[in-house]
Amino acid sequence: MLTMYKWFFMSFFFSGLFSFFSKKKHLLSTLFSLEFMVLSVFFYMFVFLIFNYYDLYFLIYFLTFSVCEGALGLSILVSMIRSHGSDYFIMFNMLQC
Repeated sequence: MLTMYKWFFMSFFFSGLFSFFSKKKHLLSTLFSLEFMVLSVFFYMFVFLIFNYYDLYFLIYFLTFSVCEGALGLSILVSMIRSHGSDYFIMFNMLQC
């Protein structure tokens, strides 16, 4: 039963990874795909910990760090939009930053 869930959530993870590598036009779409990958890892860990009767305290720490990572990504996105005008990767010049 656990192997079925493992393949199910890993397919979600790899679909998020595929969208991360294929959507290179906008920064927001790459942030969405990263958050999708974090959620798939979270659900996989949840199912793993439930089936093995472990404590779920680690999931609270994982969610805390993933929320902080998402807030940091959005703040960087807002600052880049304010400084460059859009979230296209073509607009960014690394020599300017």
